[in-house]
Amino acid sequence: MIFTYQKRIYGFECDIYGHLNNANYLQLLEAARSEALIDMKLPIVELKERGVQLFVYRFELDYLKSVDLDEIATVKSSFSEINRIKGIWHQEVFNRNGDKCLNAILTVVFAADGKASRLPMDVFNQFKQYLE
Repeated sequence: MIFTYQKRIYGFECDIYGHLNNANYLQLLEAARSEALIDMKLPIVELKERGVQLFVYRFELDYLKSVDLDEIATVKSSFSEINRIKGIWHQEVFNRNGDKCLNAILTVVFAADGKASRLPMDVFNQFKQYLE
């Protein structure tokens, strides 16, 4: 399933050229994944209460085109692979014209109490329902 998130880009998020600062892409992607988790009925707060943590292990980012000041950025997020140890998210950022501006692949590992841990089966089964 593909989850969609939109956000306006403000001046404080941009570099001196008026482009979204590279560090702020990570915040944009994180917000989109957090909203996707809410849509999946697995918000971070609930996962935390259930003793489940999601730690970013790896990010791969391909910057294709700038996202500019006052742009409405659209992030499409899905995950293509999950097991009880890790999950892989795919995210794409588009500008208001529908041009793809960024490709991202994120690997998260699952943990409990700050250490790698297998997902509980009930949480794993909830995630599996949304595999793309």
